[in-house]
Amino acid sequence: MDANNITFADLGLSPAMLKALEKKGYGWPTTIQAQAIPHFMQWKDVIAKAPTGTGKTFAFGIPMIEHIDPAQEAVQGLILAPTRELALQIGDELRGLLTYYEGIRVAVLYGGAGIGGQIKQLERKPQIVVATPGRLMDHYDRKTIRLDKVQTVVLDEADRMLDMGFFKDVTRIIEKVKNRRNLGLFSATISQEVMTVSWMYQRDEVEITVEPKQEDRPDIDQFCMTVSPLQKAETTLRLIRTQGYERVMIFCNTKHMCQRLSDDLHRAGLDCECIHGDIRQSQREKTMQRYRDGKLPVLIATDVASRGIDVDDVDCVINFDVPDENEYYVHRIGRTGRAKRKGIAWSIIGNFPEKAKLDEIAKYSNYKITPMVLHDDGTLTEEAVKAPTPPKRRFR
Repeated sequence: MDANNITFADLGLSPAMLKALEKKGYGWPTTIQAQAIPHFMQWKDVIAKAPTGTGKTFAFGIPMIEHIDPAQEAVQGLILAPTRELALQIGDELRGLLTYYEGIRVAVLYGGAGIGGQIKQLERKPQIVVATPGRLMDHYDRKTIRLDKVQTVVLDEADRMLDMGFFKDVTRIIEKVKNRRNLGLFSATISQEVMTVSWMYQRDEVEITVEPKQEDRPDIDQFCMTVSPLQKAETTLRLIRTQGYERVMIFCNTKHMCQRLSDDLHRAGLDCECIHGDIRQSQREKTMQRYRDGKLPVLIATDVASRGIDVDDVDCVINFDVPDENEYYVHRIGRTGRAKRKGIAWSIIGNFPEKAKLDEIAKYSNYKITPMVLHDDGTLTEEAVKAPTPPKRRFR
C-alpha cells in the first residue's frame, strides 16, 4: 500500500477513534503516524526520529488508547515528557481523542504544582498517565501510583528529556515496569543517550526516520529584517500591526529579554503576555490557556518555557533574538504552518553575529530565508542584495 494514500481507516482503528479524528478534521495520517501506528498496534518496540510538528503525539497516542481495557482500573499506558507544558499538551490531545470512548481516564503529573490534586486524579483510577520523570518518581515513592500493569511506555522528546539530566529517573522508571509489552522512543534527534536507552531496554525495535524534507515538513515562508538593536521592539510592533497578524508567538533567548519586550509592547498598547522560567507555574498555565483559547493575540516566550506549546493556528512566529542553536530555530518556527496550513516566520536581526548565525541556520536546515524591508507605509518589499564590488586590480 502506498504510504502517501493511507487513510486512518486503513490502519484498522476502532469506530470511536475514527469518529474522534473526523471531528478534529484529520483525514490522513502524517508519515510518522502511518509508519508508527501499525507497529504499535502489534506491540512492537519503536524508535522514531521525526521533526517537530509532524504529529508524533497521535503516532503513539492513538494505538495506546486502542490497547486500553476500560474495564481494568490499573495504569496501562505511561507517557514520559521532559516538561510540564508538554505533559499538559499531550494530556489535552489524548482527551480530544477520547471523545467517543467510555471509561478511559487520563491523569497528568508534573512538578511545580501541588501533589494533592494529582493524588486525587490518581484516585480516579486513570488507565493512561502522562508525567514528567521527577514527579512520577515522587508519586511512586509515596505509593500513590503502581506501574506493575503498564503495558506501553513512551518517551516523548527523548533527546531533550535525557539531555535535561533525567537519565537516571527514566531508566529507573522503565525498570519498574516489569510487565511492559512495548517501549516507544520519539525524538527530534537520536542522541547517544537515546541510543543507550534503546540498546538497554528495546527488543527487535523498528526504526522510523521521517526526514524534514518530506511533505510533512511545515509549509512556512521565512523572512528576516535587519534593523538597529534599538529599533527591534518598535519594528516587531509595526510588523504585527501592519500585517494584521492575529495570533503571534515571539521568541527571546533570555528571561530578562522576554520580560522587557513584554513590558515594552504592553506600554505600546499591544495585548501580550510572556512565559519564562521565573514566572509562577499557575500564571504560566493561565497565560497558556488564554493563548490556546484565542483570547491572547501575542505570546512571548523563551525556548525552555515554550516546549510543548501546541496551538494549531499560529499566524506568525517572530524570532526577536536569533536562537543560539540550529535545532531551536527549527523548533520555534514549527509552531506555525501546522495542520497543513501555511505559516510565516520572521527573524529580527540587530547585529552582525545574529546575521551570521541566521545564515548558518539557513545553510544547516536547507531553508530559504528572504531579507525584507518594512517601509513607513507598512508595505514590505524584498531587500535589494548589493552585488559585491569587484576587487581593484593592481598593476605593477
